[in-house]
Amino acid sequence: MTSSENGSHLGRRSLLAAAGSLGAAAALPATTAQAAQTEPSAQTAQQIAQGKAVPRGRHPENLPEPEPYSLADARTDLWPREDNSFVLPLELRPRDKERGQVWMRDTYVNCFVVDGRPLYVATGTTRVPGLEAAAPWNDGIFVWTSRSLRGPWKLADTSGIRPGAEKGKVWSPEFADENRPGRTVVADWQRYWHDDEFGKRGQAWAPELHYFRDTWYLVACMGDHSRKVGSFLLVSEGGVEGPYRLIEGNLDKPFGDPFIGGPKFIEPGAYHHIDGSLYSEGDDAWLVLHNDLYAKFRDDMEDIVPTTDLPAFRQTRYSPEPYLEGAYVFKHGGKYYLLHAAWDRTSIDRYGSPRYAYDPPGDGRVQYQYDAVVAVSDTFEGPYSKRWTAGVGAGHNNFFVDRDGELWATFFRNPNFGYWSDPSRLADAAVPGVVRVEWTGPRGNRLYVKRRNRGH
Repeated sequence: MTSSENGSHLGRRSLLAAAGSLGAAAALPATTAQAAQTEPSAQTAQQIAQGKAVPRGRHPENLPEPEPYSLADARTDLWPREDNSFVLPLELRPRDKERGQVWMRDTYVNCFVVDGRPLYVATGTTRVPGLEAAAPWNDGIFVWTSRSLRGPWKLADTSGIRPGAEKGKVWSPEFADENRPGRTVVADWQRYWHDDEFGKRGQAWAPELHYFRDTWYLVACMGDHSRKVGSFLLVSEGGVEGPYRLIEGNLDKPFGDPFIGGPKFIEPGAYHHIDGSLYSEGDDAWLVLHNDLYAKFRDDMEDIVPTTDLPAFRQTRYSPEPYLEGAYVFKHGGKYYLLHAAWDRTSIDRYGSPRYAYDPPGDGRVQYQYDAVVAVSDTFEGPYSKRWTAGVGAGHNNFFVDRDGELWATFFRNPNFGYWSDPSRLADAAVPGVVRVEWTGPRGNRLYVKRRNRGH
């Protein structure tokens, strides 16, 4: 999570219409595509360097709030479509050649000013050849970079760090042999392990890259099949490609204290707070954890400031509150936006009509779309407003600002359950997608996937 108003930063983690496909999703309006291929003007570049969005014209209106609170807005106007989104043409690894597209969950894209020039970065959860998911193990974290959102997107050049190793892989449990006294790359709790149920176990999930105080940081999570499950922070000792090492605060465990959670196969005491994210503003940075906690980082970024209990964002919760994931904070227009991923479950109401709601699991409730829900506040801590549906199927995403001051969000189309798990659509799921975002201005203070024939 990051701020569109941070001086070194241009701005975390949506769907196409039902008939959409990878090919259709790759189209952008000509004006947008042309703008992405040219350098920004001097004025625009200065505004970007100052973290200011480019001024726009009349703002779109807020959508009416579905009642009662916790109903989902499932209208197709909030889906990523061929006119407002596309799939990033990331450089393929050998494992991607057969599919012709990078398989990715938890897509993260951002744009930072590095050495006076905008630099786009992309990462996400990926899988190894032969597995259908990023479980029970994967081989770490890959990074792509580009000077334009439209590409070309190239794997980070890691050849100078690990000659002969797979290009673009910046961190992996495989790198445990790089540990040295006083420098840990892979902690013991992050190493691969084996058991009779799953065989090889351990994976990295939901990575994010951040450029803070002229240093690259990578926050990620060891997934459900790991020795310990939870979030950690890596710091680069070079450029965006690394080499990365683990910070001191994660040498023995993930951030936060263990609690009961996750699948039944997770060992007692192993589950910590997942989906770690980073928010920076000025010279300060905060960690955001699943699904409502935060903590300030120490000034040296080697750990979070110690506290008896991690504070929680003040939120307007649903009743009952369902399971949420992917907490992320984004600042825009002087306001703080708190993002969550929530499953929109369908059922039939008492009148026989479809009901779409952010309900906990229950009889007659079917997972439909993995949505991005957002709330807004005047302060980082809250209180935050009621949540609204910002993007149908856009859950576990991030917002960012491109080099021209335009707002975007990421999406990946969840392949595990719901709409995109249907066999007829599965080939178009788990992709590195981006979708344009519209702001309803200082009065509306809402962010939505860009709607048809609306906005500036």
